[in-house]
Amino acid sequence: MTEKPTAPQRTELPSAWNPAEVEAGLYQRWVERGYFKADENSDKPPFTIVLPPPNVNGTLHMGHALNHSIMDALTRRRRMQGYEVLWLPGTDHAGIATQTAVERALASEGLSRHDIGRDKFVERTWQWRAEYGGRILDQMRRLGDGVDWDRLRFTMDEGLSQAVQTIFKRLYDDGLIYRAERIINWCPRCQTALSDIEVDHSDDDGELVSIRYGSGERSIVVATTRAETMLGDTAVAVHPDDERYRHLVGTEVEVPLTGRFVPVVADEHVDPEFGTGAVKVTPAHDPNDFEIGRRHDLPALTVMDGRGVITVHGPFEGLDRFEARPAVVAALREQGRVVAEKRPYQHSVGHCSRCDTVVEPRLSLQWWVKVEPLAREAAAAVRDGRTRIHPPELAKRYFDWVDNLNDWCISRQLWWGHRIPVWYGPDDQVRCVGPGEEPPGEGWTQDEDVLDTWFSSGLWPFSTLGWPERTADVAKFYPTSVLSTGYDILFFWVVRMMMFGLYAMDGKAPFDHVYLHGLIRDQYGKKMSKSRGNGIDPLDWMDAYGADATRFTLLRGANPGSDMAVAEEWAAGSRNFTTKLWNAARFALNNGATVDRPVPPRAELTDADRWILDLLDQLVADVDGQFEGYQFAKLSEALYHFTWDEFCDWYLELAKVQLAEGGTRAEATQAVLGHVLDVVLRLLHPLTPFITETLWTTLTGGESLVVAEWPRAHGGARDEVAATRIDGLRKLVTEIRRFRSDQGLKPGQRVAGKVRGACCVDLLEQVPAVRALTRMTEPDDGFTASVSLEVGLPAGAVKVELDLSGAIDVAAERKRLAKDLAVAEKERAQCEGKLNNPAFTDKAPAEVVAKIQARLAAANADVERIHARLETLPRS
Repeated sequence: MTEKPTAPQRTELPSAWNPAEVEAGLYQRWVERGYFKADENSDKPPFTIVLPPPNVNGTLHMGHALNHSIMDALTRRRRMQGYEVLWLPGTDHAGIATQTAVERALASEGLSRHDIGRDKFVERTWQWRAEYGGRILDQMRRLGDGVDWDRLRFTMDEGLSQAVQTIFKRLYDDGLIYRAERIINWCPRCQTALSDIEVDHSDDDGELVSIRYGSGERSIVVATTRAETMLGDTAVAVHPDDERYRHLVGTEVEVPLTGRFVPVVADEHVDPEFGTGAVKVTPAHDPNDFEIGRRHDLPALTVMDGRGVITVHGPFEGLDRFEARPAVVAALREQGRVVAEKRPYQHSVGHCSRCDTVVEPRLSLQWWVKVEPLAREAAAAVRDGRTRIHPPELAKRYFDWVDNLNDWCISRQLWWGHRIPVWYGPDDQVRCVGPGEEPPGEGWTQDEDVLDTWFSSGLWPFSTLGWPERTADVAKFYPTSVLSTGYDILFFWVVRMMMFGLYAMDGKAPFDHVYLHGLIRDQYGKKMSKSRGNGIDPLDWMDAYGADATRFTLLRGANPGSDMAVAEEWAAGSRNFTTKLWNAARFALNNGATVDRPVPPRAELTDADRWILDLLDQLVADVDGQFEGYQFAKLSEALYHFTWDEFCDWYLELAKVQLAEGGTRAEATQAVLGHVLDVVLRLLHPLTPFITETLWTTLTGGESLVVAEWPRAHGGARDEVAATRIDGLRKLVTEIRRFRSDQGLKPGQRVAGKVRGACCVDLLEQVPAVRALTRMTEPDDGFTASVSLEVGLPAGAVKVELDLSGAIDVAAERKRLAKDLAVAEKERAQCEGKLNNPAFTDKAPAEVVAKIQARLAAANADVERIHARLETLPRS
């Protein structure tokens, strides 16, 4: 008998994969070896991703974990493909969020920011950032982010501050930044304007009050959820085509409680089908009303201050807005002005995302960006293909937004942030100061406001590379290759970066591609939130299952533009996948799998070898195509099923048979095992970097997968003969295993058996493998079949005969089956009883009836299966 070849000496793998013992040290080794550092002087083609900067006060949440896994997968693959990869990390100063956190800390000391003054507060905030700002960066290391830490940036770094001043000055000089009174989102608690993304909307219970304005023939009824704002009404509006009110247009009606008369105006904004078809117009306290006011030259009366306190009309002056609301309604009721009241009335209400205070639309003097010319270019860049959006169907949402963009309020009434570089002097003089310019002298004061956080983060793709200087980084790495982000900030961040990038960088869009992923939801599809208590901390998953399992779970659900549901059991399933991969690699390594010698010519390989190599080549091509299309769920599924189903469940089992033969057959199998494992680990590395690095360096002795070469598909013709034979083998083995189970045999129990007709279906050479995979022993001369199975294949039928004498306890098996039959028949009787009862079928919901029908079908199938099994058992 030929001896098996000796496996090469290599490091012994532990019996189990323990991520906690490996991940931190492995990541630190990658960083120390400089694998993630980008070289701006390299002649390799560039591939650039800038990390969407998380808030400096933030921690890693599931949305971060998903997006970081996507970006890491993209950059690791490109690095392996020979690109000069820059994945640039950084954090955002997060103006209102960080200021709120520091104010909360001050409050615990009995202080407010006003007690210590602006300079001391800003100093305190920098101290807070130094203490807490690195938490999310450490968590990024836990996840395995391959970022260039030497290029770590912060939106208030000196260089980025220079970029902010530069672009503000240019926009100001070009007439694209101006100061004006407009309606903004205002938080009475934070005392600042808010961007739209800083406002969370929820359906709240309120009341809808219908109020009669005017009297007699000159009266009109309007409905409102904010009765207190009627104190600032300056018109009533109706639709121009509404015949009911045509006679009132151009006349005036009295606003109750105020004694003021206001005009009735016709405006197409009004929906004649909603409510009474007439609306009150309060230009200083509603964005739609403000636009109506502009169109009809209406005055804007401010009736509450920045704290939400009423400032007019004696009886209500000094009341908080929520105190004033019932007081106003009570006064109207006394005058007989209330026509109808509906409570509770559920409607959408905006809340400050930081403190949950109800946001107040408010007329305010603020700084604005004139967006029309900038937005026009941002739309053109996507329309002409300079930037491509993935998935393509989200491009329509991009155009819907950017084509109708309103001017952008960029000032915030905060102390933490980039202070607006505008100074005010004597005689109403205004001067914008650019970088390097000296501020005006005595008698001049700087604007108190700071810029919206999105203003500085809108410069991120080029300010982080050293702009406004023409640095080597700008020349090498701009435009960036891909922006990966959630679709929920498509409008707020992506559009702003597009506008600023095109404006500042000579018409070069900041990204070649924009990939938009969905939001993470719980296993029931509900949005994760603190109030629901359904949030999942990715750090908990990493502690329990490892970073690889966490990443793989998220990537496996990442379909472009679609939300994804996650549950802990899916992370446990991904952990099982890493365990399966680990055990398969250990088997291969322990049985001499090697990359030290090439795979033999195909003519010297078995059907199983040729089959798995063909599948592997197709896998490489599929994964490449799916990476290019940002189809992370599909490529993850392809890798999962190849690794688990084809490689582990089938090829490794067939390899055991081939290895047992020894000689050249075993040597070829070892080479094929090594090659397949090598390629699979390379393909999986961008998704699961830690376990693949550990296994690959053990298998190959190579330096690191991070800098290894990405596999390439050969694209040769598929061996259809080998594929047909292996497909036949798999069907035959599957049917025999099912038959064995039906006969009550345990999975590892061996019984004597024969396979007849294999030569007729071209499976004669596969019979040893079939016998090994189905625990079938060679029959002796006295073999007598007690049961048989016929398996139909495309080329004919194969008959399998088994001798079960002594293999099972017939009496015990009959007893067990009789018990199962009684349960199935009872279930059938109960279901039939319900379905034959009109009192049930006529009243029960359709889905309940359908469920009972499904249970009946399952019970009938069980009864039929058990009877068939009883028929095959020998009679006692």
